[in-house]
Amino acid sequence: MTPAIGIVDYGMGNLKSLANALAHLGVSHSFVSQPADLPAYSHVIIPGVGAYARAMANLAGCGFVPALQAHRSAGRPLLGICLGMQLLSSSGSEPGQVAGLDFIPGEVVHLPESPAQPTPHVGWNGVAYQREHPVFQNLKRTVDFYFVHSYHFQPRHEADALARTDYAGGFCSIVARDNVVGVQFHPEKSQEQGLRLLENFSTWDGRC
Repeated sequence: MTPAIGIVDYGMGNLKSLANALAHLGVSHSFVSQPADLPAYSHVIIPGVGAYARAMANLAGCGFVPALQAHRSAGRPLLGICLGMQLLSSSGSEPGQVAGLDFIPGEVVHLPESPAQPTPHVGWNGVAYQREHPVFQNLKRTVDFYFVHSYHFQPRHEADALARTDYAGGFCSIVARDNVVGVQFHPEKSQEQGLRLLENFSTWDGRC
């Protein structure tokens, strides 16, 4: 299969900026609005902006849940961005407790409130890598990425936390398990290093 990225269009993502970033890199990609079309793609990205409960309802209503499960089970690379990362979890609490895709065990909860570090967390912040991964090879270890979020992913197993960010007491900003990776920040809005991450993903074979 020729590498190509399918961007899941379920009504919750800022698709244009992601598509523009991939086009800039010369990476083959398309929006996917029909679950039956997903098997044609070697790589899949779940973007997302908004509330967890509505996003899961949209994915289920569009019929994407079994298609995404099949993609994951086939060992093909899957990337979740921002809300798309959070949907990889077992459950989320925005606004009430809702079951997620459960690709990486854990739950999504609100960031702690602090006058010094308010929510939503908006702007540039660094990530501290806990271990190496092919999707993040050759990325600078001191670079900031662009965040916009009020909730964060708490993985059940520490081994699934690939990186952490020092904000609101610290939170997991990258998760990874097998052929699935999720980033809380927006690589498509994070300049050179974000583009390199997307390029790495586009050539990743799903193995660590």
